Amino acid sequence: MSEPTLPVAISADRLRAHRDEVVLVDSRWYLDGRSGRDAYLNGHIPGAVHADVDTDLAAPASAEGGRHPLPEPSDFAEALARLGIGDHARVVVYDDAGGSVAARLVWMLRVLGTPAAFLDGGIQAWSGELEKGEVTTEPAHRTPLPWPTDRFVDTDELRSELSDPDRLLLDARVHGRFTGSKPAPVDARAGHIPGARSAEWPANLDQDGLLAAPEVLRERFAALGADSARTVTAYCGSGVTACHDLLALEHAGFTRTRLYPGSWSRWGGDETLPMETGDPQA
Repeated sequence: MSEPTLPVAISADRLRAHRDEVVLVDSRWYLDGRSGRDAYLNGHIPGAVHADVDTDLAAPASAEGGRHPLPEPSDFAEALARLGIGDHARVVVYDDAGGSVAARLVWMLRVLGTPAAFLDGGIQAWSGELEKGEVTTEPAHRTPLPWPTDRFVDTDELRSELSDPDRLLLDARVHGRFTGSKPAPVDARAGHIPGARSAEWPANLDQDGLLAAPEVLRERFAALGADSARTVTAYCGSGVTACHDLLALEHAGFTRTRLYPGSWSRWGGDETLPMETGDPQA
């Protein structure tokens, strides 16, 4: 991997060929309450460390921040250092869900300037043997870096932009959760932020479960209005799968993208904030 940066996704063959050049991270996590850590301990790609979405990649849940608020820069740096991700590391992250969970760490690292990619096809694409148990690594030096303000948006700012036609808002949740026809038990209300367009993250994958080609994704997001938008902001349930949309947008060549970390867990949990149901695109 001689290039200064990594693409947003890499193949299992490429990972195998350059395994000793990257920190490999298993980020499996499940909305239904299953333990991602247990899955990791029961079998992971050799040498992978485990990052926990709830504790390593987020601050504690709160009404103001949602289920997965951004961690403080110092806390995130401490977690990365413990995982062996230093200031000059190159990182590959995988899950077992099409990259939808791995995307969270990949996005966080990329906006801070750290080369990072997710394993295309996830652990299922790895044909070699798995190993069990914990992998420990030497702590690395990681300098805390502030979150770039132009890549994130908070609730007040997002609300002030809802009537701006130049601001595109994408909902990465599956379509039923967007319309409100498939309520999730973790959500206080069923529906979506007014003006948002449905861009469910699974549509970023091709028929083989791999990240679609840039031209395919370009056409997809252009049809949603990304070509003419001043900014494209993505949200989901709690700021995890939205990162898959953001990486797909980058893969397609779009640059003015932002994450709403609080996502629906923050917006939908506040009865004073407006919401919509159904699909205005239908």
